[in-house]
Amino acid sequence: MRPRHLRRRGALAAAATTLAVLCAGQTLAAPQAAAAPVPALGREVRASTASEVHTAQDAAARAIAGALADPGWRAGVRKAALASDEVAVTALADGALRTALADGALRTALAAADRRIAAAKGLAPDVGPLLRLRLGDPSMRAALTAGTEPWVAAATSDDGPVTAYDGKGRTHTLDARKAPARPVYVVDIDGSRALAAGLDVLHEELARRGVRSAGPAPEPEQTRSRAAAAGLWTTRITAVSLSDDQEPWIKGDAEIYTLVTGFGHDGKVRVDPVDMPYLDNDGTVYRPQQILVNWSSYKYDLADAVMMEEDGSTNYRDLAKAIAAVLLTVTDQGAYTPLVNALLDAIPDDWWTDDPDYVDSWYTLARTDSGTRYGARGNGWMTLEPYFVQEL
Repeated sequence: MRPRHLRRRGALAAAATTLAVLCAGQTLAAPQAAAAPVPALGREVRASTASEVHTAQDAAARAIAGALADPGWRAGVRKAALASDEVAVTALADGALRTALADGALRTALAAADRRIAAAKGLAPDVGPLLRLRLGDPSMRAALTAGTEPWVAAATSDDGPVTAYDGKGRTHTLDARKAPARPVYVVDIDGSRALAAGLDVLHEELARRGVRSAGPAPEPEQTRSRAAAAGLWTTRITAVSLSDDQEPWIKGDAEIYTLVTGFGHDGKVRVDPVDMPYLDNDGTVYRPQQILVNWSSYKYDLADAVMMEEDGSTNYRDLAKAIAAVLLTVTDQGAYTPLVNALLDAIPDDWWTDDPDYVDSWYTLARTDSGTRYGARGNGWMTLEPYFVQEL
């Protein structure tokens, strides 16, 4: 079961009181006075994105369910679903479907749904196939193997009832919290592909809007030792885990990323997205040895981290616009200013209803940090260590 994360900011402000003990000897600037309100993205825009994505997924689910009336197609999908955790629906359509359904209507419908989802998420048209099909729950394998007629449902982006379709076009309402005995194919988005492409868009859009999110800047010689020329200091994650929050069966693995924020050498806020594709399940300890912070990119030896979950309906261009609009109002005061609250405040309130989900945040990660750090809202922990990357 993957992590499910609260959709509200909670008591984040209280966490700021712990900052002084985390500063590793550096001076922290007092939190800035609230900046002038920045117009947030309208609820209509956010709702439109979620609606477009879900409508496209639902249309694909109905089309696939209807095609299951064909014995050859039904057998091919069953074999693929039992052999793999997930399968690209367009790959199925390109294969057996050419002979089973000669008119190509299903292939056309699935390709159109793919393009609609990419556009709604702010991704390039050439991102590749996004729609995936998987069995809703491992408990359904026995019934599917025995030949029970499967239904098809779109992965929902909330906790409401699940609508499934059978081969005759009829709808069935399922409990999102309890997996049914009947096998259900779930039409979902390839979260890994969507997130990787989305983070590229986020990099580009943030840079275009004036928030650095590119490669490391040269370190001023007067503030770094000559030894730094032979490599660079980073902070590496040696272990990480998230809490168990009981996500509905209809949803698949989590797609986690972290936004690392701090002040660049030009004194302006920068945001560096870090993909964490291995963080699939809650209650599991992962040991990725992944670099989280490249300190050569930052003016101070302190940075913040906000962990998020891509949950299907994120428009990355809109996310970059919202983040840039607020962070560009934060200025360097000559001492480190924590940026977690500013980053969370940049996300419009209506985005917290589901996507992108806020997982946890880490205030003032120091370059010298070594050991386990718990997130501000207690939903996760990371074990960190300083790690010097030697120049070749």
